[in-house]
Amino acid sequence: MKTPTQRAENRHAKRWRTLTVIAQDPLVSDGNGMLRAQVRVPYEEMGKGPTGYRVQVVDYDASSNTLLKPWVCVPGKEDPYAPKEKGKKEGSKPDPPDKQLLADPKFHQQNVYAIVMRTLARFEQALGRRVSWSFGGHQLKVVPHAFVEANAFYSKEDEALYFGYFATPGTKGKPGRTVFSCLSHDVVAHETCHALLDGLRERYTDPSSPDQAAFHEGFADIVALLSVFSLKEVVDALMTRGRKGQKRVPAKELSAAALKRSTLFRMAEEMGQEMAQVRGEPLRKSVELEPDPGILNTEEFMEPHRRGEVLVAAVLCAMVEVWAARLKPLAKKSGGTMDLARVVDEGRLIADRLLTMCIRALDYCPPVHLTFGDYLSALVTADRELDPDDSRYDLRKAIIASFASFGIAPTSKFGDNERGVWGEPDMEKYGTIVYDRTHFESMQHDRDEVFRFIWENRVALRLREGAFSKVQSLRPCVRVGADGFVLHETVAEYIQILRLKPQELAANKYRRPKKDLLPDDRDVYLYGGGVLVFDEYGRLKFHIHNRLDSFDRQSERIRYLAETGYYLRQKPARKPGAKLSAFGLLHLNRALHGIKAGKHSGDGWEHNHGPQDHAHDTD
Repeated sequence: MKTPTQRAENRHAKRWRTLTVIAQDPLVSDGNGMLRAQVRVPYEEMGKGPTGYRVQVVDYDASSNTLLKPWVCVPGKEDPYAPKEKGKKEGSKPDPPDKQLLADPKFHQQNVYAIVMRTLARFEQALGRRVSWSFGGHQLKVVPHAFVEANAFYSKEDEALYFGYFATPGTKGKPGRTVFSCLSHDVVAHETCHALLDGLRERYTDPSSPDQAAFHEGFADIVALLSVFSLKEVVDALMTRGRKGQKRVPAKELSAAALKRSTLFRMAEEMGQEMAQVRGEPLRKSVELEPDPGILNTEEFMEPHRRGEVLVAAVLCAMVEVWAARLKPLAKKSGGTMDLARVVDEGRLIADRLLTMCIRALDYCPPVHLTFGDYLSALVTADRELDPDDSRYDLRKAIIASFASFGIAPTSKFGDNERGVWGEPDMEKYGTIVYDRTHFESMQHDRDEVFRFIWENRVALRLREGAFSKVQSLRPCVRVGADGFVLHETVAEYIQILRLKPQELAANKYRRPKKDLLPDDRDVYLYGGGVLVFDEYGRLKFHIHNRLDSFDRQSERIRYLAETGYYLRQKPARKPGAKLSAFGLLHLNRALHGIKAGKHSGDGWEHNHGPQDHAHDTD
């Protein structure tokens, strides 16, 4: 009979499980074979697929009309691809061999499940609550071999992530390869991020502004890159490349410029070897971008994907600056060199901290018409709320400086004692918030109670009278800082929608574009909204909003949509919130942007329809 201690240990052990994944792309090697990692994912009783309470892997190939046999959890062998021998000698070949993993669809199924669940868990850890999918269902379908095509995308309509595969032509006597997007760590994390962000801020796919159009792609790239970089195996492989057993790093290789060249650029370059057709090489381009305060005003960076690269570059530059600043005094104390393991660990920890910061900022972003300046203010505010003392890493200072070097300033021009932090609601100017006609306990789970609060305070909150108003989400959160500090907050998101005819814009103080860009028979939908952040006592800490009555900002949005031909492409009676395009088209455009599309060689992954498991040699 087990003792209470043994039972407690057993319960703790079953909170997580470890699964083997490919750490970067299959072509990225540690010198002995594919770079692999064992990642922790939340423990759950998995069904075939794998299938869990949030993710269902459905391995159906539409190109060949084939349903592949699913991964099955075997008791005692929950990770059948884990290294069979621990502590193997350096230089020995991995076991199982690369050839087996590349050819085994069941490993592909495990790989996508583990990375999707790891990304989901990372969001929930950062936000301090469960995160729902935008489509209302419990399970996101993940299709690892969806079609023969160089594409991967999230489809809200299908409640699914689709990953394609394609053949590459042989070169110089070498045979071609079959490339599986489901085996690329950053591609899987990127698409999962789209699904999660859509659940948290579903209005960010609405046509709005250049920044909002770019944010989905830029943010997904940030999460994907930092997720990969926070793996010890990845940073270790990048830092040890070409050192031939050297265990110490000279100080000259620890500057921000050197770290950017030797680690970030190398990783971005390696990630683009096979997957450029899918990801369009944005990571490599982002790393190459040099700071330029006027970059966002140039015509080239009005294109959403290129503009998103600026957001990625601003975050990456901040990371390497903090990493280098952290290593400089440590190397000085060590006589001009530093232990390689410590360099790796510092980089991994900073990437992980920054990843948390970037995800947590979403709760402090307005629900509509997001700009990069809004996101910067959200980054600084979210981190300050949980970690008031930024002296260890000075991350917030580095982020503000890095964004400024690309011409991005925080939207918040006020705050208590730190630049960029959102200010508290201005009670004196707009009126006092009334609390005594609503119940905070109910406001933590009842959207109608939150609506009552908004209605009672519509003047102080500066809402537009007569506009359609709705509480879009309500999320109680419990966040834990690095020092163990616990922060309780309730985050409520509301939107307002106003429909006007073009002829009514001027009377409502909005500027109307030329008639040839906005015909009289088109409806103009204006969106406003805000996020209410309450403390644990039910008092309003922040009201982060883009109002319908922000006439200049709304007029600028109308002008941008008109000049990009949005109103000419839409039918006269377009419904509020209708999507302009699917993520599949978005990612196909991304893949084709800046590269020349070519024909695939061969028929892709050919299937054997016999009774055995599908196993194909792709080398």
